[in-house]
Amino acid sequence: MRIVKQNRFKNLSELHKEWTEAGVKALRATTHRRVKEFGYSCRIPLVKPLLNHRQCQRRLTWAKDKKNWTVAQWSNVLFSDASNVSRVFWLCWIYCAWCLRSVLLCLAGVGLHSGGVKYADSAGGFSYEDSGKLLSVTSNRFIHWSTSGDMVQFVEQSLDTNLLNNAVRLHIPNCLLLPGGVSIQETLNNVIILIVTSQSVHRLVLPHPTHMYRSVSMQSIFTDIGKLNLNEPAHSYVLPFVQGTPATAPSTSAAWISHQGEAVFTLASPSGGITVVTLPAHDQDGTVSILELKQSSMMQRLAGWMPTAIRGDQSISDLAISLAVHQLEDDTFIFALCQDHKLRMWSFKHQMCLLVTDMLDYMPAGRGEVKASPAQAHKLRLFFSSSIGLCLAIYLAVPKRSQFCVLQLVASENNRYSLDHISTQFTTQETLVDFVLTASDIWAVWLDNDNQTVVKYISFEHSTAGMWNQVFVQPSPEEEVHVGEDQDPREVYLDVLFSPLRFTASAIIKALQIYKRGTERYSDLSWEELKKEVTVTVENELQGSVTEYEFCQEDYRLLQVEFWSKFYACCLQYQDVLSTPLALHISPATAMVCVLKKGFVSFLLPCFAVDHLYLSSDEYLFSEEETPIAEDSNLSRDVLQLIQCLRMVSESLPEDMAYEMDKALEDLLSPEKVSEKVLEGLLANDNENVIQDILNKLQDISNPTVAINTLLRELDLEADAETESRPTVRISLSQLYGSSVAASLICQAVCQTAMTRTLLCRDLLILQQLYLRIGDNVSGAQLLQLQQDLIPRCSSLLCSYHLLKQMSLTLSSSVPLDILNADLQHLSVLELSDSTIPTSMLNPQTVVELFYQNVARKAIMSQIFSQQDVEGSQGMLHWPQMISSVLTLLCQFLWPSNPSFLFPECLMVNCQYAPLQEYARLVGPWCQVNVGSYRFVLGHCYLANGEGQKALQCFQEAAAEVDKEDFLMKLMGSDEEAVTATAPRLLYYNKVLRLLEDIGLPELVINLATLAISEAANDERSQAALWTRIFKHHLDLGHNSQAYEALTQNPDSSRQLDCLRQLVVVLCERAQLRDLVQFSFVDLHDEVGQNTLIHEPYRYLLLFFPLLKHTFVGFISIYQKNDVRQVVLEIQYFNACGRNISTRHVKLNVIMFKDEWLNQVL
Repeated sequence: MRIVKQNRFKNLSELHKEWTEAGVKALRATTHRRVKEFGYSCRIPLVKPLLNHRQCQRRLTWAKDKKNWTVAQWSNVLFSDASNVSRVFWLCWIYCAWCLRSVLLCLAGVGLHSGGVKYADSAGGFSYEDSGKLLSVTSNRFIHWSTSGDMVQFVEQSLDTNLLNNAVRLHIPNCLLLPGGVSIQETLNNVIILIVTSQSVHRLVLPHPTHMYRSVSMQSIFTDIGKLNLNEPAHSYVLPFVQGTPATAPSTSAAWISHQGEAVFTLASPSGGITVVTLPAHDQDGTVSILELKQSSMMQRLAGWMPTAIRGDQSISDLAISLAVHQLEDDTFIFALCQDHKLRMWSFKHQMCLLVTDMLDYMPAGRGEVKASPAQAHKLRLFFSSSIGLCLAIYLAVPKRSQFCVLQLVASENNRYSLDHISTQFTTQETLVDFVLTASDIWAVWLDNDNQTVVKYISFEHSTAGMWNQVFVQPSPEEEVHVGEDQDPREVYLDVLFSPLRFTASAIIKALQIYKRGTERYSDLSWEELKKEVTVTVENELQGSVTEYEFCQEDYRLLQVEFWSKFYACCLQYQDVLSTPLALHISPATAMVCVLKKGFVSFLLPCFAVDHLYLSSDEYLFSEEETPIAEDSNLSRDVLQLIQCLRMVSESLPEDMAYEMDKALEDLLSPEKVSEKVLEGLLANDNENVIQDILNKLQDISNPTVAINTLLRELDLEADAETESRPTVRISLSQLYGSSVAASLICQAVCQTAMTRTLLCRDLLILQQLYLRIGDNVSGAQLLQLQQDLIPRCSSLLCSYHLLKQMSLTLSSSVPLDILNADLQHLSVLELSDSTIPTSMLNPQTVVELFYQNVARKAIMSQIFSQQDVEGSQGMLHWPQMISSVLTLLCQFLWPSNPSFLFPECLMVNCQYAPLQEYARLVGPWCQVNVGSYRFVLGHCYLANGEGQKALQCFQEAAAEVDKEDFLMKLMGSDEEAVTATAPRLLYYNKVLRLLEDIGLPELVINLATLAISEAANDERSQAALWTRIFKHHLDLGHNSQAYEALTQNPDSSRQLDCLRQLVVVLCERAQLRDLVQFSFVDLHDEVGQNTLIHEPYRYLLLFFPLLKHTFVGFISIYQKNDVRQVVLEIQYFNACGRNISTRHVKLNVIMFKDEWLNQVL
């Protein structure tokens, strides 16, 4: 107890060590148990402890010493290479690292921040006016920001290109960012950022992207923000009428740029009233003016500041809780939604309040109860278009009766204004985060009772039933991870942590820093490197906690689960924090919807019709009008009933049966048989009569086979024509949706689609098996159609979507540059298309991202715009339409039943052999398209893994499809080359033989060349080339007899002589003359003895070839007769032959041959 109380910041290992040193022998688990018995618990701190008084004084002294520093001095500290200020890395859910540069703005005359003033964290976004134009520099480009306390963070994003220096964090000590305190507007030459804090206003003038230098690496507008002197009067102004106290701090704000270029800021004071601060144009001289809007309909120029509460001319009910500004012609209207539930409209030009409207008049009931309490959470939004004018949307936050009121501003003569009521939309959600008004809809984001994000939208003009449209938000990661008895805990947790749809990299990095209890920062880590770092950290922590040297396997496994679950819980906490929604942003130009969260940005993508039906609950599907995949009303009703049955199947399916279906797909079992087994389990355990409810629902379907066929047709992504034979388009489109953000976003959408449709196909397959088992309302012909057509098609679709899901979840591996170059050198002999050569400088997370970045994106854009006049039309980039087309085409490129083979080819070229091998394994048993191509790439994977015989078998199997599949035909080469061959397979074999030779596998070359000879039965030229190849590799391997046999089989006499020359030279160099003279050389004696066969030094040796052969043969005869005298004479004759040879090298070969011969004699 004393040891624990001495320092409660010690960890368990330190406490156990001290207890052991004190003389107590106990296990670490015993120490942990005793600490719990004392009433203490061990926790990992999620935040750093507050600074003590001494630390605060030291930091304050440091700041005072540098209060007079110039911008240049601060720049040297913050941005120089010698700076010791660490950089912070912020990663969004699409795993794109933002290097945040910190800019510190210290203002003179700012009072100390009072602890009583607090503002909620906020966020917002800005889209460029031309962000929807196809060929614009600012296409698909936007800025988003988030505020927290006295800091604001800006990030400029582009879906087309990766922007450099695109993130900055501005810190203004003691100046808290107000709600609505950030506004961005663009002019022809500049992008102007207006910032309102509790004690100051700021204007940042940055260059417009159209006036910046363009290159391959495009710079962000924040690149040179460090060069601005933000303390200059043109950029910053300290408000004289606030002192940082609750009594003087504004409650909300708004800002805009006037037609004259002035920066105008409006602030709502806590005592009521609106103050307007005007800064002169940034390129003009002038003075700052401060005006106060008063209820007396006058504007008073202030020389100083006197709180309105002292003057007593306004009441607290006039406090504005939400401000909005709109410039209309030559006037500016300021709209203020106040605590007294009234909306006031002020004219900045005429200095008067033009309109006051009580919003409680639009409430159907309970006005008195609401009026008695001041408004706290009302919100105001504006929307303007030239067609409908100015519309206002007011959110009235009333417990259990919240509503949106949409009003339209109407002007009459004599500057009289009124508000026309358009509609009122009610909502049952309680905690509204933010909402946006568009021309036709209200988009809103809430937090539900479980603190989960809820996004919905509604048409405020045409929604007669008042039903909000459902937006399917990606669910949060599971709170617990189930680890099977036969699974490795480490692998299971790593798979969950690094799944593309679960955790952001920033959450993992923050958890890693806390888990290591250090200050180390992880920058520019790829997913593979981050995965290794997490593995090492958790394993080291586990090993450090072990005090016993012997563990049984089960105990160690439980210890693994304990430590990995702790790290997972830490990641989960940070993910929940980073997932907190702050705002909603909709691009007016592209209709792109984003949810701005605390740690990342979520993009909303359009949902396909079939996915919409499957994911929507019954309350959102109440008529056949909600079934867009069928035009006939009866068929729509049948499809709707069928979808509802599928959801019932999904809800009734236990987890173990769902896992059994997934495991069957992974193990390549028949989905039909496994679905039958699952159905039997459902029937056996149907205690709540769910199956009977499904059967009753099926009775309402008039024509089930037609409904099923319609659904299968919508799910099938098989293309009608090849997608590769499209004309190319201009190079300016090559960057469209080419950034890492867009790539990750699109590929995650593919993953989500594949996961949803895998479940749909699974449920549909089980439902069809139920039809076969207990189908009462289907005829015999329909049952036959189910059995022979619909069920096999559904099974194939299930396998296809499972394949897409697995590939979209498979992480890409980084390949060392030397290995990549070596493999590319080997692949160069295949002469594949340039489109598959890796060119991306990005770090893709999954293999699907790798494919999209390197190959698919350009092919997709070429197909989308091939039929359009891009320059003439200046087409607009409508986000829902464009992204739907991109997703559909990308899925078609990935679809295994389509002729396109770009995806496996891309994996092969980028050396992603493990994913490619898994892809070929999953697709092998059931896919009937590109069968030979899959065998070929699988063979290449075996080659990379050193399994040569398996590779050879795959190459042989692929040869059967060589004249049927595009990829294999591309391997055969050009048409001119094909004309010279008698059989297409020969060209294929030649390419494979060259590949094997380049890798250095002569045995495989010999085997494959021997097989290829049978294909060249009527082609002597090809036979000669193959026999020559066989001869060469046999000779290189030292197989002299086999090389001689290949030489004699060669039908081309010239090639035969070349081989003979090479044989003689090599055997002489190897001193293997005995093998040389043993060959019979049928019909080749004259060629061997010709002087012109080879050059020096072997020509002289060949002069004696008949003699050597005669001597050796004669020796055999004499030796057999045992004539010693004749042997001696032969030796003397042989010595004389050696003395007559002048060339030393050949003479040595003859002498060696003689010595070998004499050894045989002895």
